[in-house]
Amino acid sequence: MKPLAAAVAVAGVLLAGCAEEPEQQKAISRLSTSTSTPPAPTAEDLARAQIPEQQRDQVASLMMVGVANYDQALDALNQGVGGIFIGSWTDENLLTEPGRNIEALREAVGRDFSVSIDFEGGRVQRATNILGDFPSPRVMAQTMTPEQVEDLAEILGTGLAAHGVTVNFAPVVDVDAWGLPVVGDRSFSNDPAVAATYATAFAKGLSKVGITPVFKHFPGHGRASGDSHTQDVVTPALDELKTYDLIPYGQALSETDGAVMVGHMIVPGLGTDGVPSSIDPATYQLLRSGDYPGGVPFDGVIYTDDLSGMSAISATHSPAEAVLASLKAGADQALWIDYGSLVPAIDLVDAAVSSGEYPQEQMLASALRVQLLYITRLEQK
Repeated sequence: MKPLAAAVAVAGVLLAGCAEEPEQQKAISRLSTSTSTPPAPTAEDLARAQIPEQQRDQVASLMMVGVANYDQALDALNQGVGGIFIGSWTDENLLTEPGRNIEALREAVGRDFSVSIDFEGGRVQRATNILGDFPSPRVMAQTMTPEQVEDLAEILGTGLAAHGVTVNFAPVVDVDAWGLPVVGDRSFSNDPAVAATYATAFAKGLSKVGITPVFKHFPGHGRASGDSHTQDVVTPALDELKTYDLIPYGQALSETDGAVMVGHMIVPGLGTDGVPSSIDPATYQLLRSGDYPGGVPFDGVIYTDDLSGMSAISATHSPAEAVLASLKAGADQALWIDYGSLVPAIDLVDAAVSSGEYPQEQMLASALRVQLLYITRLEQK
C-alpha cells in the first residue's frame, strides 16, 4: 500500500472509531439509567406490604376493642387486632407504668397498631389527672378563636402522643340545633359554619403532633331523638340533614386528613328504613361519595361508634354480629368495648370472608386503609 493510501486508511479507521464513540456512550448511558436506584416506594406500597399475610389476621386488623388493662391489651394484640380503645374503665397504668404501658406493648408485639381514646373536652375526656382537664367544645368556641383552639388541641395531642395514644375520637361535628342533652355542649355550635371552623381547627391541632382526629357522628347526631346508648334514635330526613347537619363535613374533610366515625342513628330517606346508619351500606356510600352540599369524596378510614355497649345496636345484634354487619356495610374498623366477644367476632368475620358473604376484595381494601393510616401518622410526626 502506498504511504498516502495507508494514511488515508488509518485516518478512516480513526474517524470511524470517533463516530462510534457517541453511540457507545449513549448505550452506556441508557444502561446506567436502567440500572439506577428504583423510585422510593409510595405510601400505598408501604401500606400494602404491611397487610398481614393470613386471612384471620387481616380480618382482625379491622377491629378495635376496648381493654381494661395491659394483659387484655396484649392478648387482643396477639389476636391481631388493629387497635385497642382506652375507656373510662381502663386501668390508667396502661398509659404510665414502665414495662406495662403502650410502649411496652409495641415492643412485645413488634408491629404497628392504633391506640384510641375519647377526648373531646368537657363532659367527655379520660385520664384527666394524666392528660389534663380541657373545656367543652361549646366553651372553646365561645371563648377562643379557631387559632387558639388549634393550639389547645396541639397541647392535648402532645400529651396523648407522649402516653402512646394515636387516635382521638374527636372532634364532634354534630350541630346542636335543639339543645338536646345527648350532644349539647359537646357541639361547638348550633351554626354549621361555626361548628365546621372550630372542629377543623381542633383536628388540625391534633394532626400536627401525629394524632389522628376522628370527626363524629356521621351523618349527624345533633338533632337525633334520644340517646343511642339507651334506645333507637331517629334524625330528621336525609334531605333536611343535607341542609344543616352534614354541612360541616365538607370543610372538615377537605382541609384535614382526619378519619370519620359513623353513628347509630336511623335516618329516614337514607338506606333501609329502620336500620341504624352504622350497619347500613347507604350511609357509607354517602360518606365515600361526598354526595351532599359541600361534600368531598372520602377514602380515609371509617370507624363505627361502639357496637356492644349502645342499645341502638346491641338490642338487635350480638357484638360479633354487629361487627360483621358494620364491616359488610362499609366500615374499615369496627369499634366495641366488650372484650369478651373478640374471638367470636374474629371467627364470625373470618368465616364470612371464606364463604363470600363479606367479599375478600372489600375486606382487603379496608385493611389497606387501616395500614395507610399508620403510614400517614408516621409521616406527620
